[in-house]
Amino acid sequence: MLLEAIDIEKTFGRTRALAGASFDLRKGEIHALLGANGAGKSTLSKVISGHLRPDAGDLFYKGEPLNLRSTRDALAAGIAIVMQETTLAADLSVLENIFLPELGKSGFLSRSRMRKRAAAILDDLGQADVLSLDTEVSKLSAAQRQLVEIAKALALDAELIIFDEPTASLSAGEVERLFDVMARMKESGRALIFVSHRLEEVLAITDRVTVMREGATVASGRETASLTQAEIIRLMVGREIGAIYREAERGEDKDGAPVVFEVKNIAAPPAVRDVSFAVRKGEILGLGGLVGAGRSETAEAIFGMRPRTGGEMWLGGKTVDFRRPAQAVRAGVGFVPEDRRVQNIVPDLSVKENLLLAHLGAHRGFGLGYKARQKKVDELLKLLDLPGHRLFDASMLNFSGGMQQKIIIARWLLLEPKVLILDEPTKGVDIGTRQAIYELLQKIAADGVAVVVISSDFEELLGLSTRIVVISDGRSIADIESSALDEEKLTLLAAPRTSMRKNTELLGTLAKDCGGAGFWALIDDDDLICLNSVVAAPEASPGFSAGNAVDFDESAIPKGLAGRGQDFVTEEDGSRSTLIVPIRSHRGHDFGWVGLTVPGKADGLSAEAIRKQIETLNA
Repeated sequence: MLLEAIDIEKTFGRTRALAGASFDLRKGEIHALLGANGAGKSTLSKVISGHLRPDAGDLFYKGEPLNLRSTRDALAAGIAIVMQETTLAADLSVLENIFLPELGKSGFLSRSRMRKRAAAILDDLGQADVLSLDTEVSKLSAAQRQLVEIAKALALDAELIIFDEPTASLSAGEVERLFDVMARMKESGRALIFVSHRLEEVLAITDRVTVMREGATVASGRETASLTQAEIIRLMVGREIGAIYREAERGEDKDGAPVVFEVKNIAAPPAVRDVSFAVRKGEILGLGGLVGAGRSETAEAIFGMRPRTGGEMWLGGKTVDFRRPAQAVRAGVGFVPEDRRVQNIVPDLSVKENLLLAHLGAHRGFGLGYKARQKKVDELLKLLDLPGHRLFDASMLNFSGGMQQKIIIARWLLLEPKVLILDEPTKGVDIGTRQAIYELLQKIAADGVAVVVISSDFEELLGLSTRIVVISDGRSIADIESSALDEEKLTLLAAPRTSMRKNTELLGTLAKDCGGAGFWALIDDDDLICLNSVVAAPEASPGFSAGNAVDFDESAIPKGLAGRGQDFVTEEDGSRSTLIVPIRSHRGHDFGWVGLTVPGKADGLSAEAIRKQIETLNA
């Protein structure tokens, strides 16, 4: 056994965070530490990593008693932690933050060695082309800071690493890259503790599971393979949880509802280049994309937090131009930013003062005007299941992350907004709280509010949203009904255009050499989603372009699409002939189909030679 924690206790004032918690970790395993918000997971993680000293209990490491007085002691022992709330130095570069623990040591540091090692780590995480080592951390998004936090822990080569909600801001593709890294670490003999609220990830990556509730261990070291998601939820919350999304309400048709808010060609370089979307009354619209795509920056530009260089916005049919957040607030637009601790909470203010912050931004006149909101405050307290006396707690930090998030959302509901934009609304909260937030958002939409949700959790976007606007490299590239998508399709749509360079070059070559049009698409039954297209001859256009979702009959090549996988198929009217070839990644994952359409019949073209050219794409 590498680590044992026995009957650990920890109290903060009158709050008992750990009440006899126990945990054990073997060498060469990934062990999940689970529990609802406030269960004590993060507190136990901080005890193991030297951030906190326990009031009682024993720690053993490699069979010897472990007495950690600081994080430096833990690092010296080979124990590191990736914190949910990042602990980076904002004024230092990405490179300097990755090697932050090294900077405090005596002796010579080779900057060239550090750069080489950092570049290799970021390449492993799939961020080498996205994160510059010389960028100041203060200029990064919350998701990018999370990746730097992960890179910092990997640079330590620790024997035991605790990952506390490392995937909270990451999309499916980035999570898969992180899991590849974690699997290699496990194979090398290192031990990992994985704290997460995403149970599908726990079931996919971990070997054993320990569950905590109210500061105590309620299930210790259970084999992950022996548990179902429903059993884990019962252990975490002590009860059954119903369907997390209310499908009937999510699927309601909002096409007939009036457009409440519309943006066209919004630009705020360098992160936002050309984003357009519209959201209707009572609709939940999703903004999807990978880390660094420009989703959060788009919301900030709309809300007046980031200077815009172009684009137009309409609210209720009237042109608006928010240059400061106060203007957006007074117009009826609310915004919950991504970083709860940095952007949403004022620690020195009471819970009531935090709840009424947006009210102060909208209020005009003498005094604070709190009395005018009292009735609505009382209604929201019932909705949040929060006792009235807790409003007078001196700090929001006394609440769990889930309750903090519900209070932050309630802050905007006080103003009865026309539009509510939420960036990662369920980041770092347990499944029970996620369900409560989803129900809250669905209720808001049912009351007529236009809701825009930004999320890296594609399952969440698909479950909540009626439509999803996909953003890549700062541009909106698709606007598609959620019912036409799944996680795999959404991930491929969201892929950065820069990562499609090889694919685009092939499509361009095929289109130019054959005098036609090349396309890359996802095809199911008689539906198609186009990921990319290059048209060299307009008369060969297949009738769709990148970001379009169409039925076969809506395209110009229905017969060619139906006959995919064969040789060239000519349309009934003889106008076009199409060859469509399946492609797979080097791991065997289905990556859709690549097609070539040419005018008339494909006389003189070798289907076999073109097929081989396409099949080398991901070789």
